[in-house]
Order: sequence, then structure tokens, then C-alpha cells
Amino acid sequence: MPPRSQSAAGLTRRAFAALSLMFSAGLLAACGSGERYTDQAARDGILLFGNGSEPKGLDPHLVTGVPENKIISALLEGLIAYHPTDDLQPEPGMAESWESNDDYSVWTFHLRDAQWTNGDPVRASDFVYSWHRMLTPELGAEYAEMLYILKGAEAFHQGKTTDFSTVGVKAVDDKTLVVTLEGSAPFFLNMLKHYSWFPVNPRAVEENGGMANRQSGWSTLENYVGNGPFVLDDWVTNQIIKVRKNPNYWDADRVKLNGVDFYPVENVTTEETMFRGGRLHLTNTVTPDKIPVFLEKMPGEMMIEPYLGSYFYRINVTRKPFDDVRVRKALAYSIDKKLLVDKVTKGGQIPATGFTPPGMVGFDASTAAQFQPDLARQLLAEAGYPGGKGFPDVEILINTNEAHRKIAEALQAMWRKELGVNIGIYNQEWKVYLDSQSNLDYDLVRAGWIADYAYPNTFLDIFTTGNGNNDTGWSNPRYDGLINQARTAKTDDQRLKLLHDAEEVLMEDMPIIPIYWYTRTYLKSPLIEGWHPKALDNHPLKYVSLKAPAAPAAE
Repeated sequence: MPPRSQSAAGLTRRAFAALSLMFSAGLLAACGSGERYTDQAARDGILLFGNGSEPKGLDPHLVTGVPENKIISALLEGLIAYHPTDDLQPEPGMAESWESNDDYSVWTFHLRDAQWTNGDPVRASDFVYSWHRMLTPELGAEYAEMLYILKGAEAFHQGKTTDFSTVGVKAVDDKTLVVTLEGSAPFFLNMLKHYSWFPVNPRAVEENGGMANRQSGWSTLENYVGNGPFVLDDWVTNQIIKVRKNPNYWDADRVKLNGVDFYPVENVTTEETMFRGGRLHLTNTVTPDKIPVFLEKMPGEMMIEPYLGSYFYRINVTRKPFDDVRVRKALAYSIDKKLLVDKVTKGGQIPATGFTPPGMVGFDASTAAQFQPDLARQLLAEAGYPGGKGFPDVEILINTNEAHRKIAEALQAMWRKELGVNIGIYNQEWKVYLDSQSNLDYDLVRAGWIADYAYPNTFLDIFTTGNGNNDTGWSNPRYDGLINQARTAKTDDQRLKLLHDAEEVLMEDMPIIPIYWYTRTYLKSPLIEGWHPKALDNHPLKYVSLKAPAAPAAE
């Protein structure tokens, strides 16, 4: 996930032209007033948001990334919304209230009066339609397995039945939705915050290609229908996506912003320049080398926060030499992760010894993937490559980003030093990179996984056989069995033990290389209010506002 470029730092001509236009427009707008563009935007109630990459799309059932999540969550709202300060707390969304049975296996949701932007009322049947669409095999939704917690969902998605009425979701009436799960799930409410559970407007989808059409035109600028706090106002590819306040949103009185402008700036240095030049209120990330500088020079704007996520490399186990677990482990054990986070990433990240990050109550992170260079060399020799001799030409795929390249170069150097192997690096733009990853068109690929909700199965479910987010070619029946047992476990203790055992199977086969557990590093303007540190980095924009800057001095 195609032409390969060796330069991650340079802007493409198209991106450079787009940024030139943006800077020119901002200068023209700001010159007359003497204000920075961010100050003017704050007065207008428009948040200027660095979003990292051009989104692959805005259909919640067909995307998998963080850049997409930030925009979709402004346009659509599920049963449960993001809480403004606590990722573990459910916030009423389309459901104004809910209850469950004693073992949390049956949930009843009571919908509020709300409407879509095309004027349709939001009905319980919209959720039935949307989850039916998500699980329709022909759609090929990569997040479909997220819904396997629904009773009968796996059988329907795998084509063992074509009768969707066997799946555990029923619209009792327009305002009442009853959901039946495979087993006890007290954490289910937090799952529902993820966009894979969001509703889509049935009429819009059917008028633009139908439920199973991956090319549906419903989610374009002209046809987008949402039910969230903002509406899609403009979309210029690789330049800007504008959303504006939805006056018909059920909680519109709480929404303080008049809009958000999302800028898909992949070049981190350019994004930082835009921030310091008064062109952005928020950046997506920060160049690692600049973190100490910004902490010293801009301490109120340089943010380093906890972030429940894992940075890792996927390994294509269908390609030689990576079909040999000894080679995979040799690469994993020869990375000095403490050196990496201290000298390269510099953002307080934690060296990862497993995939699932620490910090989830009742779950002990794996310690399997330690730095063990002697064992790594032994394993590589046993695989037939003593001292790296005869090791084939392979490459690391990264999405275009200076920070990812710096990490790849550090690993490249460690593997050369510890194992005697030479591994190349190439980069692709976000959409192409995602496609290459999904199509297994890579050897090694940098990856990140941020928790969709605060429970370990949000990490471990993705490596089951055939999962749309697996993207490694790896399959292990024992692993699949443990994950399936966890879905129907009677108690939380039983479920967490099964998930821990699954993690150990994953680390024994090593189809991925854990590198570090995230922190969130970014720049934030002091004009922003209502923005709080969040472990999942999900900031509900309806609670965010911009305070007015000081008036510019008269000339």
C-alpha cells in the first residue's frame, strides 16, 4: 500500500502549490487588520486544525485511520458520544438514555429527537440499516469484525447465513433499539463511540449506489448527509476540508465553534511553520528533534500527553525471508527501544515489550519483545543468515512523514549493526500506503494502532484470521480460538486472562514488531478552550471554543 520516492522531507509540487495558495490567502486576509490569521479565525469562531493527511474518505464504514476519525466525528454521531474530559465515561449521543440486563449482554437504547441534514428524522432503524451495511460481506468493511460482539454478526458477515434478522439488533420502534451481544460486555458503551458503529442515512446511501457499493457517492461534498454538530461545507483535495456548525443538531446550543478548517499537511516541518506563523491553532504532530526546543521556547504550546496506542511494524509473513519466525524474532529482539525513544522520538514514549499498551485495569502488558541482541544473532544464524550473509534485499514502507523516516533510519542502523543486514526504506502518500498495506504489497511496514476504546481487545481483535486490519498474512487457530472465547466469557477476569494468553501467542509468532507505546505530541494555541488531555485523543469539538485574542494595536 506504486512509484517509490526516496524523499520524505520534500513537498510534492501539488502540495507546495496548495500551501502557497493558503499562505497567500491568509496574508491577504490578515494584512489589513494587522492580525495573525489564527487571531482572525478565533474572532470568527473557526478552529484551524492540522490533520496530518488527506483522508482516504469520509464514509465511516470504509475507513480505518485517525485522520478520517477526526473529521467524521464532527459530521456524524453515534448512540454514545465522546465525553469532554474522560474517555472511560459514556456521553449521551443519539441515545438520550439506556439500560442493560444484569450481565450486560442485552442493551436497550432510547433515542432522542434528532434529524439528519437532509431533514429525515434519526430512527432506531437507521442503526439497524447501518450495522447491516457494515456487516454485508460485499461491502468489504475493514472494521466489520468490531461488530462481531453482536450476537450472530460473525455468522452473517462470513456468509453462513443471509438472514440479518438473526443478528442481535432490533428496532422495537422509531425510538427504541435493543442490542443483544454474544456475551457479557460491560465495556460495550465505550465501543459505541467508534465510527464503525456510527449510523449513515439510509436514503442517502440508497440514492447513491446502495448498501453494498464501495463506490457509493453519498459521502462526497455534494451528497454528504450527517447528524453531527457540524456539516460538510467544502472539500478541496490535499488542501482543505471545511465543516461548519449544524444549526439543526440536537445540541446546537452547546456548540460554540462556527466551524473547523482541517488542513491535510503531511510535511511536519511545514505544519510547524504554519503554526508558528499564525496559520494553525493545532498541529497533528511535532518533529522529534524540535520537541526539546519547543518545550523550552513555547512551554505553554508544546503538548506531551498520555496516549493509549502502539507504534509497531507489520511484517508480511507471506514473503521470504519473513515466513520464518526466527527471522521475525531476530528483527524484533535486535532493536534497542530505550535508545530509540531517548535519542530519536524524544517525546516520553515507552519502549514496547508487547503490543497492547499498559494502563488498562486488570491486564498485564507482555514482556516478550525485549532487547536481546545475542539471541537475535543466534536466531538469524539458525534461519540461514549468519552475520546477515545471504539476507535478501527487503525494504521498509512508511507513509510520507519525517518522524517515521527518522525511526526507520534508526532501525535500519540497528539492524545493520546487530545483525549485519541492510534494509531499504521507501515512502508513499497516505492513501497509497494504506492500499499497499491492505494488499500485502510490502516487506515491512510502519504502523500505529490507537485504542478505539479502553479495553485490550481493541488491540488484539485485529490480528484474527481474515480481519480487515490484520494486514500481515498471519493466521493462528489458537489465537483465533482465544479471541472467540473472550467474546463469550462470563466474567471480566476470564476475558482478560484469555486476552493475555492471546497476546503471548502473538508475541511467540511475532508477525509484528512492537517498537514503542505512544505519547501524544503536538502544538496547541493558547486561544483554544475546552480541550483536555485524553488517553484516546478523542476531543468532542462541540465542547471546544476559541477565546478572543487581544485587539491588534492601532497603526
